[in-house]
Amino acid sequence: MDEPPRLPGGGFAAWSRDRLALARRGADECGDVWQLEPGTCVVATAGPCEEVLHRVQDFPKPPSPLFPPLKRANSALTPEEHAHARAARMRGLRTRAVAARIGEIAPGTARFADQWPTGRDVEILPVVRHVLADIGVRYLFSEDAPTLLPFAWQLFVARELLVRPSRWVWPRWVPTSARRFRTRQQVAFTDALRPIVRRRRSSGRLGDDVLGHMLRPSPRYGILSEGAILDTLPGITVATFETPSRAAGLILLHLARYPRAADRVAAEASSLPADPAATTSTHLDSLQYTQALVREVLRLQPPSWLLTRRATQQTRLADYTIDAGATVLVCPYTAHRDARQHPEPDRFRPERWLDDSGSLAKPGVFLAFGTGPHGCEGAALAMAMLTLLTAQTARRYHLSEPPGPEPSYQVTTFEGLATPGLHLRATVRG
Repeated sequence: MDEPPRLPGGGFAAWSRDRLALARRGADECGDVWQLEPGTCVVATAGPCEEVLHRVQDFPKPPSPLFPPLKRANSALTPEEHAHARAARMRGLRTRAVAARIGEIAPGTARFADQWPTGRDVEILPVVRHVLADIGVRYLFSEDAPTLLPFAWQLFVARELLVRPSRWVWPRWVPTSARRFRTRQQVAFTDALRPIVRRRRSSGRLGDDVLGHMLRPSPRYGILSEGAILDTLPGITVATFETPSRAAGLILLHLARYPRAADRVAAEASSLPADPAATTSTHLDSLQYTQALVREVLRLQPPSWLLTRRATQQTRLADYTIDAGATVLVCPYTAHRDARQHPEPDRFRPERWLDDSGSLAKPGVFLAFGTGPHGCEGAALAMAMLTLLTAQTARRYHLSEPPGPEPSYQVTTFEGLATPGLHLRATVRG
């Protein structure tokens, strides 16, 4: 049986030097699947990438190493509890639920645009991150967000320490300083959340936010345990703003580099209501070109550019044999640049996401939020935040890059793509 080809000069040494370039080279030279080193292969083209993410029995998603459940007596969650927790979260995160709360999301994106200091260069990622953290935590916890936001921010700081590039990869059981800090912040967040959970349950006022959906009994599973709520919310809390913040930086950079596209977004955004709280899902749906631009940026520079899976058994993929236990790296970055799915794949062209009538279309594989049963839970929320942030910003400002070196892309140890140190300047339109 055929094994995936080995990329000459590959291996983790070369991989760490320039991961994006090596991934693209592997896709060009070796095709669908190639070996990074024995026991590790990269899935590089669109069809096989999508197939891996759908074949969850053969390629399950591993548990996140960032915020594992805290160690408590009888605290291990069963597979049923994990399924229940995910289903409960999704009741508050599915597209229809997000659409019903657009009026709560829009004011935060408008405040970001209103408060941007004009006439000077601004490091934009920290500003975006604070705004999206406020929006995301409020979406999860509503009136309890002010209590939890400082703890959520510390969870983000802990995450940044964990993903900081390092020469050494320590086994997960080694209590490094970053892991000890993570545990302290996770305990602090949990201690702040626990009385909120108990107060809502005892009062019967569960709320209509994501936490409220998790507190409601499920016809299939019944009541979700307190431990399952406390263990699964730290990760989703940080995820509501961490990845969208990296995506927002890339989107704003493209508004600066493609002023005609930014002008088109601004024209479309002129239909938004003067009072952001009056924004509805109908207004969001009308931002067709803006959504297309967001998708095109996420196609070219997916903020999560590499997804990890592990083969549970020996299986076949794209005419190659994948051994049981092999690490399988799914690469949306190269899948999105598969010319069979997206002609002229390196060209920024938002119009590819629109049909002849100007309505949104899907021209090819799109994996910025994953796909299949383990696709990103917050995809609808992220798209709403990013679309409204893009529209409100372009509506008010022309963006430009200061002179200097090209912004660099930082690849973290947890497969994230960001533009640290990105500076932009805003000039008021008109």
